[in-house]
Amino acid sequence: MTTNTSDRIDSNAPLQPGVQAPNFSLLAAPGQQVTLAELEGPVVLIFYPADWSPVCSDELSMFESANGLFSDRGAQLVGIAVDSVWSHVAFKADRRLNFPLLADFHPKGEVARSYGVYRDQDGTTERALFVLDAEHEVAWSHVSPIGISPGVDGALRAVEALS
Repeated sequence: MTTNTSDRIDSNAPLQPGVQAPNFSLLAAPGQQVTLAELEGPVVLIFYPADWSPVCSDELSMFESANGLFSDRGAQLVGIAVDSVWSHVAFKADRRLNFPLLADFHPKGEVARSYGVYRDQDGTTERALFVLDAEHEVAWSHVSPIGISPGVDGALRAVEALS
């Protein structure tokens, strides 16, 4: 797992528009790495606190329902949480998700920290969305209260604004 945080000014605040997103490489499945630099086009990063929680399940199901809308606009969805790759594999199958869930598991929360959304108080991530343009610069970001799903509308509008 690698991250690049050299462009960060305040590592305790979520990345804001105009900042180059830190690169990372995380497991999507055993033996299957996903690296941000290898993803083409706009990317929507969905940081969520934990697999199997009711709000996270609902949020990711909403993104799955809208996956075609994002895909039609050339954007890729990517979920990130601090759970293990095995938890993600089971959760993804159970929820019938067709976009990758990445394990920010070891070192725990390193990618979330680089994006300014790791929660030290409980060892999870904020419920945060980052829309990255084709050059992986942050075009839009949003942090929701931990118990409230942000829905897909804001991220979809941000992706539409890129075209």
